[in-house]
Amino acid sequence: MRTGQGQNKGMRTRLGCLSHKSDSCSDFTAILPDKPNRALKRLSTEEATRWADSFDVLLSHKYGVAAFRAFLKTEFSEENLEFWLACEEFKKTRSTAKLVSKAHRIFEEFVDVQAPREVNIDFQTREATRKNVQEPSLTCFDQAQGKVHSLMEKDSYPRFLRSKMYLDLLSQSQRRLS
Repeated sequence: MRTGQGQNKGMRTRLGCLSHKSDSCSDFTAILPDKPNRALKRLSTEEATRWADSFDVLLSHKYGVAAFRAFLKTEFSEENLEFWLACEEFKKTRSTAKLVSKAHRIFEEFVDVQAPREVNIDFQTREATRKNVQEPSLTCFDQAQGKVHSLMEKDSYPRFLRSKMYLDLLSQSQRRLS
């Protein structure tokens, strides 16, 4: 019975975070990967502070990506991060057959007009990517991925650093040390 209540509370917290503006979510632990309390204990103040050094530092940290994803969900723009991550994973593909199928899947999911999780890129980039996907290579998404990275870095990332979610995370990690 207790487990069900705990799960319900966690779900309510997550839903509450998603239903409010990004600055109103203070319980970041419900969104962390792994077991939230263990994850927060492993996240040092230094690591969370380094996320503010650069967008790429944030993206290189597992919990940084999780925090940023949670923030983007509150802004209904998580498709940008999901596309960027899909492109990173795509670049690791070694099989030519898998390369083709993965390229088409990513294009249909994120790049094509009216895609289920369409990213915001200009017409020229979309068309160049469409042509690249016809004969896929490990670099066929580079232009689109770069545009999405730049958009997140200039737009969402500064808001994330100012968000109550991030500031509360820093505060919680600092309190653990004292």
